[in-house]
Amino acid sequence: MNRETIKDIMQSQGILPQVKFGQNFLCDEDIIQSIVDLCEVSSVDHVLEIGPGLGSLTYPLSELTDNMTCVEIDHGLADYLSSNIRNAKIIDSDFTKTDNLGDFEVVVSNIPYYVMTDIMKKLFADYSDARKIVFMVEDEAIARIDCGPDTKQYGPLAILCSLYGTYKYEFKVPHTAFIPQPRTTSAVISFSREETADILCPEFVKFLNTCFSMRRKMLKKNLTPIASPDVIDEAFRSIGIKETARAEELTPEEFSRLYKAIN
Repeated sequence: MNRETIKDIMQSQGILPQVKFGQNFLCDEDIIQSIVDLCEVSSVDHVLEIGPGLGSLTYPLSELTDNMTCVEIDHGLADYLSSNIRNAKIIDSDFTKTDNLGDFEVVVSNIPYYVMTDIMKKLFADYSDARKIVFMVEDEAIARIDCGPDTKQYGPLAILCSLYGTYKYEFKVPHTAFIPQPRTTSAVISFSREETADILCPEFVKFLNTCFSMRRKMLKKNLTPIASPDVIDEAFRSIGIKETARAEELTPEEFSRLYKAIN
């Protein structure tokens, strides 16, 4: 889809981008093709797209597989896609509140910044079996994804991303690649699954949220609602975590071991 095609669809269908949903429609054909290539979709793959918008990625991806599911929060856009894309199942729903979509090998999304954390946490909780995940996010948001212990941005999201697999910053996307044009630069990032992703599940995400519930307090204090002091003490000793440690000091692998030790 190019700029003129997007404009024609918007005009003919009476579609206006919804600010509340952070809608910016991708209209650069080279960038679209680059993202499609990154997904590495085969004909037998089940593909999940979150927030397809006007279908800039949906059209080319649905030509590669007959097993594509799209979740769109905007009722008008969901209706448009349902009427115009044959090779994809369109679900009119808020992804963060939608369950039991099935199993997927590939996940792709142009994620609005305001809901990035919620979407990514749910993906890593419910769909961590996917072998490849490709996101477009605001470039500034990368600091919350690609960071390590003892940094201000480090938290559950960075830990989940690290444990899921190999992260790669692919390329920047200028604001001119969208209609309407956002004020910020975007970036495309990808994740390839590794065995450490086996720990990811809804319970583990809840565990991480609990660990970081009060960042200034010692980790032991945060864990008291979910485990007895004796269990926590033994877990800390077995892993080699110091008594006064805060959540921000532990590595992703230590969180994985701690979760297993207290469950």
